[in-house]
Amino acid sequence: MTEVQINRDQLIADLSAMIRCASVNTFGAPTDQGAEAAMADLFEGQLRDIGLEIGTHEVAPGRRNVWGTLKGQGAGPTILLAGHMDTVGVDGYGDPFEPVVKDGNIYGRGSCDMKAGLAAYLAVARHLRGSGTILAGDLVIAGVIDEEHAMAGSKHFGLYGPQIDCAIVAEPSLLSISASHKGQVLTTIRTKGLAAHSSMPSKGRNAIYHMAAVLDALQDYAQDLAHRAPDPDCGRPSLSVGVIRGGDNACSVPDLCEIDIDRRTIPGETSADVGAELHAVMQTAKTAAPALDYDIDTPFLDLPPLDTKANSAVMQAIISACTAVTGRADVAAFPGSTDAPNFNCPTVICGPGDLAQCHSLNEYVSIAQIEDAVRIYVRAIKNLQPDA
Repeated sequence: MTEVQINRDQLIADLSAMIRCASVNTFGAPTDQGAEAAMADLFEGQLRDIGLEIGTHEVAPGRRNVWGTLKGQGAGPTILLAGHMDTVGVDGYGDPFEPVVKDGNIYGRGSCDMKAGLAAYLAVARHLRGSGTILAGDLVIAGVIDEEHAMAGSKHFGLYGPQIDCAIVAEPSLLSISASHKGQVLTTIRTKGLAAHSSMPSKGRNAIYHMAAVLDALQDYAQDLAHRAPDPDCGRPSLSVGVIRGGDNACSVPDLCEIDIDRRTIPGETSADVGAELHAVMQTAKTAAPALDYDIDTPFLDLPPLDTKANSAVMQAIISACTAVTGRADVAAFPGSTDAPNFNCPTVICGPGDLAQCHSLNEYVSIAQIEDAVRIYVRAIKNLQPDA
């Protein structure tokens, strides 16, 4: 196999430009819905400069997915290299958008999660074009929006983007391989009461008190989940209450209280199962608060578990590639959730960077590890060719 030629200066320049391009996800806030727009423009320009055919879809106002296609001969699989363009916030971060190269690492918000992966994809495309490699099928390199919140970008791409046969997602994994992770259902539960002056609480119905009964029932439900039979790879399902909102002031009986919950699912569970269990939990809460009036919203994130088969072509291709490049191929379930299940094809996770760096206030990634990622992706792509 031809040695993969990597221009380190170009790789650093590509990633540095991405770090400088702030693309903080607003997590559903009504202002600045176009936070990722500049990053989409940048990534499109980088793909175009390499000579790829550009595609784009507006997922929401000012927020678009973008991808580039290296056309093949039409006789092989269409392979997707995908990653998200958004990052988490920067509160408390000193100078998050000025990249710093030091001791073989590059620092800055998004460097690890996961603009390093996007930069690696650009290097893959440059190598394939520069070496004159002709693939049997198309290679699609995609940047999607909103992974850090509701994964609207990958969901839209899976439904309306190019038809894909298999995919690699470069989430930071220290170049270990993941073919599985838990699913995630995020939803809001709302209790409704009757407002009254706090000097006459009997005239109202306190929605926060009713939510207290719901929280007790949810805690019991979480304990039940913690004792269920585990999936061999993903472990046990779980539930966490992450946000609570309620009331306007201390002198009023609140007529509304809301919580946001995170239910992690394992292979074999569906969002319909989760919905049924949550309604059962609410019925249990009614025994403690008979006047309980509630709503459970449609999930704002409904991500199935990732469950790519060990004998799938993409899994075998990347195991072989990792072994050839690094001398090892570590396989384990990914700890968090990712865009991977939304691409609706056999998908594996393998990327540069340490998950412990994600969302930190001193984020960095090893440049040498990005280079190894490039070598792994090129080998995996070639391993997936029909004549390999």
